[in-house]
Amino acid sequence: MSDEALDTGVPCTADTPDPRRWRILAVTLVVGFMSLLDVTIVNVAIPSIQSGLDSSASTVQWVVSGYALTFGLTLVAGGRLGDAYGRRRLMLGGLVGFVLASAAVGLAPTAELVIVARLLQGAAAGILTPQSSGLIQELFSGAERGRAFGYFGLTVSIASAAGPLLGGLIIAAAGPDLGWRLLFLINVPIGLVAMVAVARLVPPREDDGTPDRIDVAGAVLLGLSVVCLLYPLVSIEAGRRLPLVLLVGVPLFAYAFGRWERRLVRRGHAPLLDLELLRRLPGYGSGMLIGTLYFTGFTGVFLTASVWLQDSREVSALHAGLLLTPFAVGSAISSPLAGRFVDRVGRPLTVVALATMMAAVAAAAAVGPGRTTDELVWALAPFLFLAGLGGGAVVSPNITLTLSEVPPRMGGAAGGALQTGQRIGSSIGAALLMTVYQVVTAEHGGDAGFRTALATALAVLVLALAAAIVAWRTGRRSPVTA
Repeated sequence: MSDEALDTGVPCTADTPDPRRWRILAVTLVVGFMSLLDVTIVNVAIPSIQSGLDSSASTVQWVVSGYALTFGLTLVAGGRLGDAYGRRRLMLGGLVGFVLASAAVGLAPTAELVIVARLLQGAAAGILTPQSSGLIQELFSGAERGRAFGYFGLTVSIASAAGPLLGGLIIAAAGPDLGWRLLFLINVPIGLVAMVAVARLVPPREDDGTPDRIDVAGAVLLGLSVVCLLYPLVSIEAGRRLPLVLLVGVPLFAYAFGRWERRLVRRGHAPLLDLELLRRLPGYGSGMLIGTLYFTGFTGVFLTASVWLQDSREVSALHAGLLLTPFAVGSAISSPLAGRFVDRVGRPLTVVALATMMAAVAAAAAVGPGRTTDELVWALAPFLFLAGLGGGAVVSPNITLTLSEVPPRMGGAAGGALQTGQRIGSSIGAALLMTVYQVVTAEHGGDAGFRTALATALAVLVLALAAAIVAWRTGRRSPVTA
């Protein structure tokens, strides 16, 4: 590749991979980490936000839930826009929105303004996140793609698990009144640096002057489907039941979306998501199901554990984060290793990883609750570390296997759909496990509530394991292709 090509940022052909691809990946992973971290980092800050803004628990819960709602709402549309207009353009626009919204959250004087800014922040994160998987599809092939998705899976796992620890550290260092605001304000300098790096490294779309036609109607129909599903779920977390009636709209809007997308394909127009093409790909449907079920069983564990430790055991936010850190350490070890071996092992890797994680969660449920607070270090840490080893080897191989045969022109939209499933699973899991925890805790105490919540998570993970076994045994395996 010539120096001129490097200077102009023109991407290389498939035969001559861009020599900057690993640096580009590093930049996109930093951006992805920042947006995913904001899903969990506020879990330990809810008491501080409630106290600092003198607001009710149900109102402040929307600081967590509102972000998840708009995050899931914009993922597919953000991915499709990246396919059409180029990753760099969408990443820069998304970063501008994310930085401004983060500053607005950190400086907001009332809970209502915090929630509005969090909604905007989540929407910007939904635009940013699918660009990472789309860039990996474009820049990497073969075994390198598996390694790249391994680092992407590492980012997802560590962002999910490290949020409580980082949040606890910041609140402990700055105090509860200023600390929760710094959780958001810290995104401003990081985001500004990331914008410079994206502008310098991420290549533009080769034919930026003639972008594809965007399926606005499809985006609206899919958005309505997601809202009708996610809004009732996040409302449950805030103690509201009336929005459950919106669930009736999920099959109606989903059916209308499918009909509309097929109609566009028949007319020769570019759909938001080519459902027929994705349906014909061997590993895509099974990978989406496995990912959604895994995140349903996995994500709520950390929210429930954080609440249990702070409410029932009365430990600090920092102490709670430290107790949950072994999971992040295990994920950091297994995610990149799993990414290296997924092209040789395939779907059995996720089967073994899921079984490992389930065994560890079962052991934590049996040993942890009932111990004294001082004993929790040895009663939880080894099992959380083992669960992290298993969890890290689920996320990255499943992403690789799910997207391995997706054409790069659909990489953003397909990756966005996969992550939408993950966000939906996360919201369902958080609402389900917290509801179980609160109901059982009210009758039998926090330890019983936490043990029952972990048992519920295991029941969901059994479904994920069954889906992975079926995909393996029926030959629905997605080998990494060049």
